[in-house]
Amino acid sequence: MKFDTRITRLLGIDYPIVQGGMRWAARAELAAAVGNAGGIGFISAHTQPTAADLAREIGKVRELTNKPFGVNLTLLPANTGFDYEGYVRVIAECGVPVVETAGSNPAKYVPILKAAGVKIIHKCTSVRFALKAEQLGVDAVSIDGFECAGHPGEDDIPALVLIPAAVAKVKLPILACGGFADGRGLVAALALGAEGVNMGTRFLLTQESPLHPTLKAHMVAATERDTVLVGRSYGDSSRVLRNKVVASALEREKQGGATHKDLAPIIGAPAWMKAMEEGAVDGGAIPVGLVVGLISDVPTCADLIARIVAEARVLVHERLRGAVGA
Repeated sequence: MKFDTRITRLLGIDYPIVQGGMRWAARAELAAAVGNAGGIGFISAHTQPTAADLAREIGKVRELTNKPFGVNLTLLPANTGFDYEGYVRVIAECGVPVVETAGSNPAKYVPILKAAGVKIIHKCTSVRFALKAEQLGVDAVSIDGFECAGHPGEDDIPALVLIPAAVAKVKLPILACGGFADGRGLVAALALGAEGVNMGTRFLLTQESPLHPTLKAHMVAATERDTVLVGRSYGDSSRVLRNKVVASALEREKQGGATHKDLAPIIGAPAWMKAMEEGAVDGGAIPVGLVVGLISDVPTCADLIARIVAEARVLVHERLRGAVGA
């Protein structure tokens, strides 16, 4: 039996389960596996060095699935040298069904993507940003709670509060992101008014994820206390796995005066992407969400999604029905 929410209808998927477009990890094999299991997967544009590389990765997804998929386009505020215009052109020309924009304001690219028939989901960390995205004409928003991996913003509002706060003001379909990993989370998100869940860390710990097995095992053994925020002292918080490198960065922040430039060599993306590939637990500031403490295995995407759906149905039809006296 399929689910029926505004997200499933918008994206043409069976289940309102979205695999986040994680930098480095979100590649064709993972996205296709999620799509084949009835959800929707995303590949990361700026994991690909060039627009031509992105086009090849899109082609690889299509070789592995005929299901809907998307591309994450994270617009970094700094001048990083990424060919965003080229990425957008490839997305439009290749007929990618959905784009997940994140980071900076996507206004510059919304008309181009919409003209090509691409649906746009914008990832937000606050209600005010979601309202702005709605004004820009995107099709849905993904709301990142304080629990999420990577950048949760600076407001520190957990998903339990942020999601219904957004639902109360935003008319667009909303995806709940940050703290979701199982059927309990899916039911909770729907109860809060969201139309589905966007999961990163949970899909990072699957068989199809390219994350090194050593790191997968380390994260499976982690608890809900094994993440921390770095970059907080200079207004660029990022939730990452606790390790020796992160402890060193936090000590420098505690001493005062540390800047993004100072810490970038040890906690910047090149270091943690290398660590994820090589399995170096202490190799960098590896993005991971609080929900890592709820994850105890590394299933295939098909098994994971089937389990989430089954758990959700049991909760709704048995436990919750009995609890409310229906």
